[in-house]
Formats: sequence, C-alpha cells, structure tokens
Amino acid sequence: MTQTAFSPDVSSAANAVEDATRVAVSTVIFTLRREPGADRASVVIPLVRRTRDPHEGLWALPGGWLDISESLDAAASRTLAETTGLAPSFLEQLYAFGAVDRSPTRVVSIVYWALLRSDEVDLAKPLENVAWFDAASLPRLAFDHNEIVEYALWRLRNKAGYSRIAHGLLADEFTLAELREVYEAILGRRLDPANFRRQVENSGNLLPTERFRTGSHRPARLYRYNHDVELADRGPLVRH
Repeated sequence: MTQTAFSPDVSSAANAVEDATRVAVSTVIFTLRREPGADRASVVIPLVRRTRDPHEGLWALPGGWLDISESLDAAASRTLAETTGLAPSFLEQLYAFGAVDRSPTRVVSIVYWALLRSDEVDLAKPLENVAWFDAASLPRLAFDHNEIVEYALWRLRNKAGYSRIAHGLLADEFTLAELREVYEAILGRRLDPANFRRQVENSGNLLPTERFRTGSHRPARLYRYNHDVELADRGPLVRH
C-alpha cells in the first residue's frame, strides 16, 4: 500500500485565506537498529517520501494537519498511524517550529517525539513510502525537517544523562550490556563496561532480578528499572 498523506500538503491549503496560519503535527520516532557488520547499533528514524509539491520526492517526517475537532496528542497518534503504521504507546511534545519562511504558506508545526523498541518496529507492516534512516546522517529533507531532527537528537542525548529515557528502547528486563548498548547508540561513542556497570549499579535506578540471559557467553543477569526512585525528570517514555 502506497502512503501519500505523510507531511502537511501545503497545496491543500490553497483555498484558505492567504494570511491564515495552519497548524500541523509531526513526530520524530527513535529506535535502535544494528546494520549487518556494524560494531554497534545506531539511532534511526522513519521518514516518508513526499509525493507532491512542495518538495516532491524528498523525505519528510511523518505528520499531517491538525483537525479542528481533535487534540494535539490525538492528531499525533492519528497521523503516525496513517503515514507509518506505527503506534507508540508514549508521545511527548518536543517543540513548536514556526519560522515564517519554513513553508510557502504560514504553517506552525507542533513536533512530538517517541521511542520504540526494535521488536515493536519489526511487528509493524512495511509500507512502500516509508524508510528508516540513521538520525545522525540524513539526506536533505523537506521543509525544515533536518533542523527538527537535529534538535530532537540533541534533546535525546541530553536527557540520556539524567532520565530513564533509555527505558523506552528496552524490554522491561534487560542486561547491563543491552543497557550500555542503548547509551552508546544515543551518545555515539563507546563506554567503558566496568565504569558503566559501577555507575548504574550505584545509581539505585536498577533492580537485579533472579533471571539470567543465556547464550554463547556466560549467563548475564537481567535487571529492571526501580520505579520507586524518583528522579527530577524520568523522561517522556516511562513505562508503568
């Protein structure tokens, strides 16, 4: 099935009053993906190819117009389902982008961000007009979407230092190696395993379970987040 309603189609607003301001909703969805032969996972996002002007043929963030009868959260969920087939359980408003020259007509975009586990992405039905890109190495996108992704990635990296945002990319139980891999992907650099283990075990944010992950290496203990510990900001995707 070809998806065409993916980013505000400015031409559809041609009949509006010339000086009217329209509101659109877009979403940056982060997940992790390890490419064959890669030494670590990368942070990737889904983009949708525009099929009409302006910017026909360019990739863009999934999104659409805000309907007069729906909330911003509902619009974000609806446009994601329509354009990518994805349904994140948690969304958080990121920022409002409203530069006067960002579109041929006056458009303000309310941008959301979300995190998805890789297994949730794998369960989604592939769509013809949707592709996944490394968030740190994007082609030229439509409108100001490169700037939007750059800001979202900056926020993700900053939140990783003081919130449980990595939890949105992990299963409810995980090994320390899996947790470290998430942080390495977000920060874009290697972390010393011994120092990382010491820091997270001393933080009080994790609880060891009695279960282990087995495989070709020695069994690795599974951990879960300690939701009794309050942080200044738990991040946008706390799982209850």
